[in-house]
Amino acid sequence: MGTRIAAIDFGTNTARLLVAEPRDDGFEHVRLEREIVRMGGGFSREEGLSGDAQRRGLDCLHRFADIIGSLNVSQVRAVATSAVRDAVNGQAFVASIRDKTGIELTVIDGMHEGELTLAGVLAGLDRRAEELLVFDVGGGSTEYTLARAGRAQFVRSLPMGVVRLTEGKVTPEAVSEKIGRELDLLVQEMATAHSRPTAGATLVGTAGTATTLAAIAMEMKDYDYRKVNNATISRRQIEAIYARLLPMTPEERLTIPGLEKGREDLIIAGTLIILHTMERFGFDAMKVSDYGLLEGLVVAGGIAGF
Repeated sequence: MGTRIAAIDFGTNTARLLVAEPRDDGFEHVRLEREIVRMGGGFSREEGLSGDAQRRGLDCLHRFADIIGSLNVSQVRAVATSAVRDAVNGQAFVASIRDKTGIELTVIDGMHEGELTLAGVLAGLDRRAEELLVFDVGGGSTEYTLARAGRAQFVRSLPMGVVRLTEGKVTPEAVSEKIGRELDLLVQEMATAHSRPTAGATLVGTAGTATTLAAIAMEMKDYDYRKVNNATISRRQIEAIYARLLPMTPEERLTIPGLEKGREDLIIAGTLIILHTMERFGFDAMKVSDYGLLEGLVVAGGIAGF
């Protein structure tokens, strides 16, 4: 048995665990777990992470710790992202998790998040394009990474994520306006740093919204990451899915194959981020990656200091 690594991506909406054995050509999956914890639920600038969110996070990480303890893991690489890094009580939560579960969460910034996500995406691509624009729609933030020849040339983390936008209880029109403003600034900044930055690039979307849209397009009753990874979905398909979802109640959306419980209210904001990204950067299609930050921790943990 080889050296086993456990990676944990503890996000604003979803917590994921991957136990893997590194190989010369990548890694082998041993165990993959995912749980919607909604750490950004009830978040406030004054108080940070809500008590309910902290309890959900602790329960989840207790379960992850039990799994890790049963699988002969030699190293744990665990990171927390937007919700924990932005919370006034984030460090107290990290200390509590360490004391109660033994898991040491490393809080990473948006730059590291983007670089690790790129490393994970590259590990799962079937055909590696020379230029990529990778974007990771998270619960609290969205990271954009422009890569050439497998190296990040430009990384930005924008303060727009599906939980943050949805918890604001604003209309889809207001969400669209906020996303549009953020992306207009990003496009200008990227164009200043790189002439014609995305000309000839492949757009790659990763994380829950992108994979959910692919699963819906395939009418996938039981999620299969192997079928979702490297799937291509067109802007027209996404627009059709959005038009179908928008008038539905969150409960009605759960009847759609491919839409898992916990995303029924978040899918609208996430889909708007994707559609605006495609429009602003001029893409008619998007490659979907099931690989991302979690897999990046396995193949390139050194970026985060492991």
